[in-house]
Parts: sequence; C-alpha cells; structure tokens
Amino acid sequence: MSALTWLNAEAFTVFGQKVIWSDMIGNLMGLAALALGWRRSIWTWPAQLLSGLILIAAYASAHLSGGVGKQLLVIGVAVWGWRAWQRGRQQAQDGSIAVRTATWKERGLLLAGAALGTLAVGGLFTAFPHLSWSPWADAYIFVGTLVAMVAQARGLVEFWFAWLLVDLVGVPLAFNNGLAFSGLVYVVYFALVLWGAYDWYQRSRTTPAPAMEGATA
Repeated sequence: MSALTWLNAEAFTVFGQKVIWSDMIGNLMGLAALALGWRRSIWTWPAQLLSGLILIAAYASAHLSGGVGKQLLVIGVAVWGWRAWQRGRQQAQDGSIAVRTATWKERGLLLAGAALGTLAVGGLFTAFPHLSWSPWADAYIFVGTLVAMVAQARGLVEFWFAWLLVDLVGVPLAFNNGLAFSGLVYVVYFALVLWGAYDWYQRSRTTPAPAMEGATA
C-alpha cells in the first residue's frame, strides 16, 4: 500500500461519517500550528507547511480544487512567513515575535484584497466548472487563507479573525464532502482563535513591535 493510498484510507467512523487518515492528521497538525502561533513560536510555520502537505491528499480525495489550492497557498506562504518571523525574532530584544494591531490602511488593503481576490478566483472557478463544484465557497476559502497567513506573517492581531471567517465556510463545506474530522475540530479551533486573539491583542498594547519583513508598503 502506498503512502497516498494509506492517507486516504478510512481511519474510523463517527456520527455516521468516515474519517480518513489525511483529514485527521492534517487537521491535528493544523491545530498544533494554531497553538504554536498563539505562543508566537516560529515552529508554527513548519507545522503549517506539514499540515498543508497532508491535507492536499484529503482535499484531492474529496475533489475539492479550492481546498487543494488553499493548501498549496499554505505551503508557499508558510515558507515566506517562516523567513519573515526569523528576521523578526532576530530584531526583537527578548528573542520573541512582536505583534501589533493593523493600521486602518492595512485593514483596508486586507479587506480589498480579500474581496477582489474572491471575485477573481470565483469567476475563474465559475468559468471552468471542472475546477470546483462549489466555486464561490472554494474561492472564499482560497483567498481568505492567503489573507490570514499574510496577516500572521506580518504579526498582525487581525489574522485570528481572518482565520475564523475562513473556517465558518470551510468547516461546513468539509462536512458536506465527507471530511468529518475537519468539522469535529472546529470547536477547538474556535476556542484557540478567541484565546489567541485576546493574548495577541494584550501583547500588542504592551510591547513595541519592531519592523518585520514585508511590514511596510
């Protein structure tokens, strides 16, 4: 049995839905990455990279092109974010990653990028139906993930809320496509997001943030 075949094999059944290994392992790695992000650990990036690699198999098995594209973005941005945080850690006096709230200009750019990106990718998926059976949901996930990870790489508190908005669509979509474990971990994701957002916000008010790579226009 090949590794890919094993990853897409059934691990167990819960609430009448089968859970495949790739969905379970990939999401557990995603939870670990989120927890590491809350702790401002640079290991959040390799964890996200590994999670993305494994979840590609899960989304491919469910024929979710948007999900596969999302994970490819996770891998690419994880490499960039890893490098940005390495430089940021070197600049901070205590060796930690400094965080801050976004300026109104940055928030506007993130929102505009999310809206325009979703329209563009959704239009592409609609024009080529074989890419996705749910073009707008997939486009929302695809672009929202990129926005969230860019905000995280810049050390912006708002990245937590971007992740939450992505999961509000991504989790029900995963349930509907037989990726039950993605739905089951949502409660844990939600708690981590709220906890992480509060912690980062408190730190952003007490710790000056050094300039990180890509933090300026």
